[in-house]
Amino acid sequence: MKKFVSAAVLFAALTSAPAFAAPVAYKVDPGHLSVAFIVNHLGFSNLIGRFNTASGDVSFDKDAVDKSSVSMTIDAASVDTNHAKRDEHLRSPDFFNVKEFPKLTFKSTKIVKTGEKTGTLTGDFTMLGVTKPVTLTVTFNKEGVSPATKLETVGFSARGTLKRTDFGMKYGAPYISDDIELLVEAEATK
Repeated sequence: MKKFVSAAVLFAALTSAPAFAAPVAYKVDPGHLSVAFIVNHLGFSNLIGRFNTASGDVSFDKDAVDKSSVSMTIDAASVDTNHAKRDEHLRSPDFFNVKEFPKLTFKSTKIVKTGEKTGTLTGDFTMLGVTKPVTLTVTFNKEGVSPATKLETVGFSARGTLKRTDFGMKYGAPYISDDIELLVEAEATK
């Protein structure tokens, strides 16, 4: 009888314990992903460029944001500043050196919720074979079923700054700004 009572108590404890939600896996939708950058050129203008090819994964837990994670891979050769000759130079060893380092990567290491829909995302960013921590401010835009795809979707905006010379990209510095502003707009589907 004692064993039966103990088993019944254990069963009751397990079935009445609160369920803990696990992060949900999402794939970044390449059709709704923008990875852009802004760099000051000689003090005259702020050039806006982008990478046309990138992919990523998001593991998101809205109830425990610190348990979420993000990873992205960017095709360095897809750099696009709307000027073919400049883009060719950006692909050269002076800048992205795409033959030797074809990918830029980001893998989150820490996410901190700072407001109802805001947070900071810190991760290891690798460019030109150098990995350094980068922190982005993130806004959680929306979660729900997309009327366009009928799929469960989450959307985020991220902003941050990095110093390109920290990664060994020294050409033209300081005339071509060392500080690079990053802008990421992403939708990810379940």
